Amino acid sequence: MNLDVIAFTAHPDDAELAMGGTLIKLAMNDLRVGIVDLTRGELGTRGSAETRQKEAFQAAIILKTALRENLNIPDGDIQNNKENLMKVIMCIRKYRPKIIFAPYFNDRHPDHIAVSKLAKKACFYSGLPKIRTFDKEKPQEAYRPEKLFYFMQTYTFIPSFIVDISDTFELKMKAMRAYESQFYNPKSTEPETFISKPGFIKFIESRAEFYGFKIGKAYGEPFYTEESVELNLVDTVKGIS
Repeated sequence: MNLDVIAFTAHPDDAELAMGGTLIKLAMNDLRVGIVDLTRGELGTRGSAETRQKEAFQAAIILKTALRENLNIPDGDIQNNKENLMKVIMCIRKYRPKIIFAPYFNDRHPDHIAVSKLAKKACFYSGLPKIRTFDKEKPQEAYRPEKLFYFMQTYTFIPSFIVDISDTFELKMKAMRAYESQFYNPKSTEPETFISKPGFIKFIESRAEFYGFKIGKAYGEPFYTEESVELNLVDTVKGIS
């Protein structure tokens, strides 16, 4: 199965928080979208790996993704080594996405930075025929995605572009709430974390409002690219009412 888009993340719930509205928007426009979580989030203070896996699949249904996979790399130990690099390369060659999304390369969480570096390396090396990989003993063909875009997590950046998610924002929040173990729940007896505080959900809402405002929309999600992107000026002008 070929995909149009893959979002590589460190943990289940990262995609929902950072770019859930964009993923839904892509899927609703008949694009095949996949999420590949590198770890099961087993070091998370709240919940368990099993709980988060169930929540991740519930969220994927809301996001309308065609695929959600987990590479089962140890949480908190996403090493930039050959074994992990080959896992990501094999995934890219298997699904042949046109666009890759990955965490921005500077963030509060070291795992997010590690995934960012792995994704960038894998995007490039996946296109080299002399790097040989196999899927069920069948040789994989070299393949390089056309674009690599970075999504925002905790630390901010000046966006290269902002996606209008006004029509998918409520579904984004619904997908986030599928992670009942992770976010604010007044009935929970588990320890409070950075993302389980009552203000965290408000932070996500406010950030979407902020970036939406910058493009004249209700809600937006920001992205960064190290390469130039084309602007279809004719369509842009025609779209201005």
